[in-house]
This record gives sequence, structure tokens and C-alpha cells, in this order.
Amino acid sequence: RLFAHWEAVASTHRVSLPRDMAGPIAQMARHSQAREPVPYVSLSQHGKCEEAAYEERRYPAGKWACVTKGEPMYEQSISMSFMKLMRYICKENSVGSYLGMTVPVLNEIHLTKDETELEREVVTAYYLPGEFQQNPPVPVDPEIHIIERAPLRVITRVFYGMTTEETILREISLFWELLGSTDTVLRETYIVASYENPSIPQRRNEIWFICRA
Repeated sequence: RLFAHWEAVASTHRVSLPRDMAGPIAQMARHSQAREPVPYVSLSQHGKCEEAAYEERRYPAGKWACVTKGEPMYEQSISMSFMKLMRYICKENSVGSYLGMTVPVLNEIHLTKDETELEREVVTAYYLPGEFQQNPPVPVDPEIHIIERAPLRVITRVFYGMTTEETILREISLFWELLGSTDTVLRETYIVASYENPSIPQRRNEIWFICRA
């Protein structure tokens, strides 16, 4: 039943789910309550009427497992990349066991020069749990690269639901309206942070604006 449910979700992203994903899906479901948050420091919160409109955070340097895809649709790229990362997390690694899930999973995107659409290439990144930060298990899949990411300062804003190219462009536009004119953040590179698996319809996401060094 669980596989059939994920299969239906995958089809909405125009992706077919291979049978060998049944094991990783079942394992992820078993461990769904134990998810380690990616560490960060909150620098400031800005809001109206008790509600935080956006937050500035600093993330320390750390090791991430990354996959780069450039499918025709954004949802296809992130689905295919995350399936690879699920296999790595669940068993296809040099220790041969479940590594543990961390949140959020990051999807780094780039806008075209005129800022009207997304570039095809998306980098999907999974933060290695604390116990593996010093000595990351080696992926079996050659498309997964372990990368040490530099410290990152971001301005973040929450949104809920599906993450399609259309919704992401809308969220970026809304965030710019909220922030007003500023040159302290990058204009061409953004991050979509996902906190819940794709089978949750009103899942929590964030759009991250990356602060200039």
C-alpha cells in the first residue's frame, strides 16, 4: 500500500517509481519520527502581528551528499535525485546500514538571466547526520558526491504545498516584494528547503535568499 501511494505521488511529478525503491520507502517510513535538524543559529526574525514573515539564519560549514539533475521539469529533477539519496541513506553506502534522515533537504536552483524561469540544473543536498560529519560513508552511486559546504547566511521564508517551477517563482517574487530593494542577497541563485516527504500535500517548505559573503 505504501509503495502504491508513493507510486501515485511520483506520477504527479511525471516520474516512474522503480520497484527497488520499496525497501528504502519502507525504511524511511519506519524511521519517520527520528529526523535530525540541520544545525543553525537564528540571527534575527522580522514579522508583523506576532507572525514571523522571515528569518535570518547562519548555517555552519558541513558535509552534504549532493546529486545534480537537469530534467525537463523541476519536480522530476528533485524526485530522481532524492530517490538516489534515499538509497544512499538506507543502505547503498560503505557502512551498509541506515544512516538517519536530516531535515531540511536543500534544492539549489538558478534563475535565467531575465529571472522569468528556472535553469534546468538543480543540486539536491542531504546533510550528513552529526555522527558521520567527520567520516562520511562513501556512496555506492557515482552520481552522489560528498561535498563540504562553506558556512551560509540566508534569509528564509516559509511556504506550504507543492514545489513546482510556478510556485517557486511565485514565492521568490513575493519574498522580493516583502524585502524591497536590496543588494545584500544573490539574485540568481536560491535554495528551496523541504522539511517533509513529497507524499504530504501541504508540506512545509522554505525559500532561502543567500546573503552575499
